[in-house]
Amino acid sequence: MTALTLHPDRLFAAEPQQRDIARRLYARIKDLPIVSPHGHTDPRWFADNQNWDNATSLLLLPDHYVFRMLYSQGITLEQLGIRRKDGVAVETDYRKIFRLFASHYQLFRGTPSRIWLDSVFHDVFGLRVALSADTADHYYDSINEQLQTDAFKPRALLDRFNIEVIATTEGALNDLKHHAKLKGSGFEKRVITTFRPDDVIDADRADFAANVRKLGELTGEDTSTWPGYLQALRQRRAFFREHGATATDHGHPSALTADLPAIEAAALFARCLSGEASTAETELFRGQMLTEMAGMSLQDGMTMQIHPGAHRNHNQLIFERFGADKGADIPSPTEYVQALKPLLQKYGNESKLNIILFTLDETSYARELAPLAGHYPALKLGPAWWFHDSPEGMLRFRHQVTETAGFYNTCGFNDDTRAFLSIPARHDVARRIDCRFLAQLVAEHRLHEDEAHQLAYDLTYRLAKQAYQL
Repeated sequence: MTALTLHPDRLFAAEPQQRDIARRLYARIKDLPIVSPHGHTDPRWFADNQNWDNATSLLLLPDHYVFRMLYSQGITLEQLGIRRKDGVAVETDYRKIFRLFASHYQLFRGTPSRIWLDSVFHDVFGLRVALSADTADHYYDSINEQLQTDAFKPRALLDRFNIEVIATTEGALNDLKHHAKLKGSGFEKRVITTFRPDDVIDADRADFAANVRKLGELTGEDTSTWPGYLQALRQRRAFFREHGATATDHGHPSALTADLPAIEAAALFARCLSGEASTAETELFRGQMLTEMAGMSLQDGMTMQIHPGAHRNHNQLIFERFGADKGADIPSPTEYVQALKPLLQKYGNESKLNIILFTLDETSYARELAPLAGHYPALKLGPAWWFHDSPEGMLRFRHQVTETAGFYNTCGFNDDTRAFLSIPARHDVARRIDCRFLAQLVAEHRLHEDEAHQLAYDLTYRLAKQAYQL
């Protein structure tokens, strides 16, 4: 059997001088607390603090990085136990599913998923042989046995992983009952929510009108009117802040923003609510709402995150059978300079406003995003994200944005994950890559090593806390 080992110099440069510098930088920051300000872990885990059932339901079923790769090689989602919307039977033998995954583990060679998974197997579960078809049962039994212990309850793992704060993400209509349950437990300030209002802002959704009505029922506002709708959103933001939220999150297809006169905005809202709006009008409405949300963030102090550029549910068959978030979201080209101008003309010069902009379009880093963030006080750049949350993606990000935006117009790292046990591994990759990048600057005499140590600390810890007001 092949041994499972993690090299202490992994992800550092092969060049000896740079590697030595990276080692010194990393030694100072590797054990800093984890700040996880944006993600999609289930708040129920931390509220109920119950043991997970098995390795498959914890490690495989929530992780679209895993099953999208397997699906690409001809393994059906039914074989992986992903539930169908129509109730058609899928595989329910979790051991069989884990064996299937293990027998195809070679597919993940060279991917960030391989780095994360090997780190989880080695560091979290103490496994010392590589995963394969031959070791699948050993893995499954060992992991399941450990998962039943008190040491593997979610709150215990928060402590073990040294997670200082973790933010989940909930829609505007969510009752936040799991976050409410955390109050008085001592964990309510460590597990916080994030306000994501796409369900009541995206007029292309089939349930948009019904969601807006529900918004009115929850708030007591007349959401059939433009003023009532906006006031209802302010109420929900306040409700989320009561449950720890310091940020909002907006997952729009594009970065388009708008600043319409109130009478035009009201008329556009009415058309969207009636279901008569064209595709161009629903896009314009999303753009108007980004500007409205920025204004509300300036009022209530919540950090605003904008995540544009994903073509959601590209595989229609998978969407119809299994629903959203099944690995079929694809990056799309995204324009920012003209798209963001209405919002930035209105609010971009406000130093008290925090807008964090993410992208899936790497071609925009040096051309658009870094110059924008390097000028507007309200704007910061989120880290390499989603498909680019990888060693190479992180290096491309630093190389392309630093010369124009610097380090301090970025906001550290966030893991954006549903896979709770991978969080330490993901943050470790980011810490190693940042140390590698800084080491090159030091070796080339572009940065003093004492400055690099300060930067390593800031990129690992301080900038995330500052950007998300934690």
